Amino acid sequence: MKRYFVAALVLLGAFSALSAKVPVIGISAYEENGRCQVNMTYVNSVRKAGAVPLVIPVTTDEAQIAAVVAAVDGLIMTGGEDFDPLKWYGEEPVRALDEVVPRRDEFDVKLIRAAVAKGIPVLGICRGEQLFAVAFGGSLWQDIPSQVPASYVKHRQGPTTAAAGTHSIVIEKGSTLAGILGKEKAVVNSFHHQAVKDVPQGFRVVARAADGIVEALERSGRLGAAYADGGGWILGVQFHPEAITNAGSDEFLPIFQALVREASR
Repeated sequence: MKRYFVAALVLLGAFSALSAKVPVIGISAYEENGRCQVNMTYVNSVRKAGAVPLVIPVTTDEAQIAAVVAAVDGLIMTGGEDFDPLKWYGEEPVRALDEVVPRRDEFDVKLIRAAVAKGIPVLGICRGEQLFAVAFGGSLWQDIPSQVPASYVKHRQGPTTAAAGTHSIVIEKGSTLAGILGKEKAVVNSFHHQAVKDVPQGFRVVARAADGIVEALERSGRLGAAYADGGGWILGVQFHPEAITNAGSDEFLPIFQALVREASR
């Protein structure tokens, strides 16, 4: 009888260890001056939400990307440069297009498609939200000021600290984002001149700025037939919650906590 009791304790201990496993959240990096880099604001926000951050170096090797996706429980796609419009959604580049980094474009598209195919939860931030459109059949406004005449909100807040919100957004009632934040309006920071234009199949807009520019996307159903879809949690925001979280505010920490909860499942 004692032997069975000891065996039961061992099994219980093993189960507890598995259930207590801290999720690993991959964070997409960029390359600059021969270095693999990611802002510490992302790393610190993941840690604050209770997970282990893992920076993913830029690579276009599909076998390495598959290995990375197999090793993480969730993924954050980070902000950065503009996407190549001609390659990814068939538009000629406008004059106001900023820097394009083809190698990073390919890396991001391959990485997010692999993650979505596996069904791991994905959070896209700024460029990372725009990536949903680029990777799954949508398109972008290449430059809001020159292409969206009705836009009057300042979407590039310039030298104003990233910890400060500079314009408001309205969040759709009943959306995942509204549930996470517990409200339907917020003031956010803003560092972009591009935005989602055509929303791809399987996504819906759940937040907009006062001028109508898309500020958040989330999964609404299955993706288009051309893309493998594991059915995982997907959320994208155009603003930078990691900068505000890193500065000490908990207002947008629930976004990272939601990702970690989904990664723990």
